[in-house]
Amino acid sequence: MATIRRLGRLRHLSTTPTRHVVHLNRGRVRHCDAGLSFWFDPWSSTVSEVPIDDRELSLVARARTADLQDVTAQVTVSYRFSEPADVVQHIDFAVDPDTGSWTGNPLEQVSQLLGELASGHVMDAMAGLTLREAVSSGGRSLREAIAAGLASDGRLTSSGISVLGARVRSVRGDADMERFLQTPAREEAQTEADRSTFERRALAVDRERAIAENELANRIELAVREQQLVSQEGANARTRAEEAAAAAMIEADGDLRRSQLVTEATAQRVRQVGEAEAAVEAAKIAGYAQVDHGVLAAMVARELAGALPEISNLTITPDLLTGAMAALTGGSAGRS
Repeated sequence: MATIRRLGRLRHLSTTPTRHVVHLNRGRVRHCDAGLSFWFDPWSSTVSEVPIDDRELSLVARARTADLQDVTAQVTVSYRFSEPADVVQHIDFAVDPDTGSWTGNPLEQVSQLLGELASGHVMDAMAGLTLREAVSSGGRSLREAIAAGLASDGRLTSSGISVLGARVRSVRGDADMERFLQTPAREEAQTEADRSTFERRALAVDRERAIAENELANRIELAVREQQLVSQEGANARTRAEEAAAAAMIEADGDLRRSQLVTEATAQRVRQVGEAEAAVEAAKIAGYAQVDHGVLAAMVARELAGALPEISNLTITPDLLTGAMAALTGGSAGRS
């Protein structure tokens, strides 16, 4: 909005660089440029202020597709007042000389004009598409159709309005129809999710089976090794027992041989002693054969006396002496 200062009857106007001012004095153009500052007489002048910055208009356009389905398109149109001198000839942008504000609603007029034109192009573009095509891929073709149609529109060109482009934020159908169109995609997505779930479960089952098989193989391997260990321990025990038995047998055989040698040595010694004693006895006997009987009797008595216990006192009675002498005499007589 322009800034107006008063000085008596005169007015002073100043604007920003984004505002184009057209000053007419008595039907003649006195000032026509952006960011101006000048004095004017409100009684003989008309001042129009046109914004020359880029502007956007958002609108909701309704149309019907080729399969007779209603759709709603949210569209944003970018535009600019490229020829302000032409704009002020078609749209009232005059400002109040006291306040600097517009005397009318020029931007509403422009918005209504652009909205109607854009809605017409939306209807033309949607008429050649089915609901599925419009909802799924109609945004790009609709954007191109709106931009091209507005850029080539003669009314906008003559009014000094340039359309910079258009954006389509969404193309929506009826809620029930959209759910109907979304059903195949949802079912496909659900099918894909189910397949992923099944594959994940199958993979988990395969992994669990692999783990169980691995555990079973480990247990089998441990059992085989345990069996080998038991067999080896048994073999070692048998070997130790055999070795111990062989050692015991060798030791027993050695003891037996030693006992036999001792026995043989003892027997040999006993034989030798016996033979020696026998030889001695034989020699004695041979010697006794040459000795007189009386001498032998005396020797026997001496041997007998040596074998008898010690006699401290001996009492000889007449009867004993008589019997002994009789025996001795009788014996000698007999031998004689």
